[in-house]
Amino acid sequence: MADPHAKMTQATPQEVIISIVAGLLAPLLAIFLVVQLVLGIQDEQKPDTTSEAAQKAIAERIKPVARLEAIDANAPKVEKSGQEVYDAICTSCHAAGALGAPKFDNKGDWGSRIGQGYDTLVKHAIEGIRQMPPRGGGSDLSDVEVARAVAYMANSGGAKFTAPEAAAPAAAAPAAAGAAATASVAKPDPAKGKVVYEATCAACHATGVAGAPKLGDKAAWSARIGQGFEGLYHSALNGKNAMPAKGGNADLPEADLANAVGYMLVEAGGKL
Repeated sequence: MADPHAKMTQATPQEVIISIVAGLLAPLLAIFLVVQLVLGIQDEQKPDTTSEAAQKAIAERIKPVARLEAIDANAPKVEKSGQEVYDAICTSCHAAGALGAPKFDNKGDWGSRIGQGYDTLVKHAIEGIRQMPPRGGGSDLSDVEVARAVAYMANSGGAKFTAPEAAAPAAAAPAAAGAAATASVAKPDPAKGKVVYEATCAACHATGVAGAPKLGDKAAWSARIGQGFEGLYHSALNGKNAMPAKGGNADLPEADLANAVGYMLVEAGGKL
């Protein structure tokens, strides 16, 4: 029979430390094994760079952010279809209805506009109306291209307009075309042209905005002077490069436009 008065043997500090370490060893070993297992699984799941989808994804990530294209300025112009003009120019406003533009494929937005008639809508698109700039901001678009885009958008809203076919062939010689365009215009008056210049043309030609030749800058005008008054007037009348038709003033009389062109031509050292 055990002696109830016997004393319990006390553990030494060394024995306590050994017990604690032994108790922690098992959990630490388990954690170590779990970490090794996870790392092994990750190593086995490396990204697939051989499949077609992976190759396309890589190509998309490393593709250039921009691309340069060489365009032959003397190449014949290929007119765009209505959808091509819409995708390139009009979609920026008409896809979302920005600035009050009628949304594409929205019959509610287009209903009242269709009632104005196709010719009126085309006129507004060419000349600009309210927040929309002339030709929707595509100054190099021809009247036919603008008309096709109008028909394409209006028809999405319920109209049944017929888009125009190919534009009439251009004249064989640019000089002849320029002469025909100015046949009904009297000889320009540079003195009167100065007033028109200050009211309409100075916005760009005074500072050379968007590549416009500055007034009196003979170096900038040298190549243009060779076109003669007729060629310069034709470009100003119909628009060219960044310059819109009639310098953006659709209501400008052709006689006033001719005077302004004559004024700038004389200031650059040219002759009428």
